[in-house]
Amino acid sequence: MNYISQFIIDFIDILNEMSPYLMLGFFFAGVLKVVFPQRFIDKYLGQKNSKSVLNASLIGIPLPLCSCGVIPTGISFYKSGATKGSLVSFLISTPQTGVDSILVTYSLLGLPFALLRPLIALVTGFFGGILANKLDDSSESIQVENIDSDCSSENKDTFRCDTKNMKKRSKLYTLFQYAFVEFLQDISKWLIIGLLLAAVISVLIPNDFFTSFIGNDIIGMFVILLTSIPLYICATASVPVAAVLMMKGLSPGAALVFLMAGPATNAATITVLSKVMGKKIMWTYLVSIISGAILFGILIDNFLPREWFDIGGLHKHMSAHEGHWELPDWLKCGSSISLALLIINGYIQKSICP
Repeated sequence: MNYISQFIIDFIDILNEMSPYLMLGFFFAGVLKVVFPQRFIDKYLGQKNSKSVLNASLIGIPLPLCSCGVIPTGISFYKSGATKGSLVSFLISTPQTGVDSILVTYSLLGLPFALLRPLIALVTGFFGGILANKLDDSSESIQVENIDSDCSSENKDTFRCDTKNMKKRSKLYTLFQYAFVEFLQDISKWLIIGLLLAAVISVLIPNDFFTSFIGNDIIGMFVILLTSIPLYICATASVPVAAVLMMKGLSPGAALVFLMAGPATNAATITVLSKVMGKKIMWTYLVSIISGAILFGILIDNFLPREWFDIGGLHKHMSAHEGHWELPDWLKCGSSISLALLIINGYIQKSICP
């Protein structure tokens, strides 16, 4: 019974810490949707050079797309004329972070991690895109037919429903409809899974698990990497899991490996990439993410002060790290209730218009 009550307490505490930043992140996602239309994004990815690769990474970083949602978007860019390097750069940078996950990272892991995530996403995306362009010696057109994956069917149903009922709407309506209905529907299931997983880890895994049973930061990185590559978890949902793992003794570098590899790779993404782009590009994608995750993990553990990544305050009350300004309880609870109601509304909307 103690496990159940502690699970509920930890789940609510993590949710309360995340919810205000999630709501703000969803709002910014809606702003991006209105301010940067699809034609603007398509325009800058078509040249086989470093500029297009950099553009793809810069465009992808703030976009709130998970590793499943990024597949049809990236392939759409490619069919419209984007190079393979631009596509790989976009596929690497986009799912690692987004405006919503950056804010949630700040809420649970602190400012250094919130700044490092988009920077590392930019560097690894750029490196992967340049490498893909160097290895690409083909000029054949892409063949995309019947591409599907476990995590894209929901988005297709939502798209059909939205298209069926599409009318001329104001930008304000589009902003809130996308932010708090469409986008929230896309990630709500994985967000719930991430929160549940974080609470389960918090209750079941003993404190100092990684320092006591693994005892080596490098080994910890590879253990996390092996479990992260096939796993599906979105950039936002990965944050509470990483925070709880750090509470159990996982090094900041290994936590970064999880934050990079978990959102950017999964079995569905790897399968679709191999089918559409070929094994050479698929391996370029994986090697870029894996090498980048390990390299930056080692740099963080060995060259940055550990106190930058101290989340002792989170351990005491699932709050942000020591010295971090506390949001008022009424705002946290109100945001959690609002988020829960919006998620419930999303499932009702799906049942009404499957």
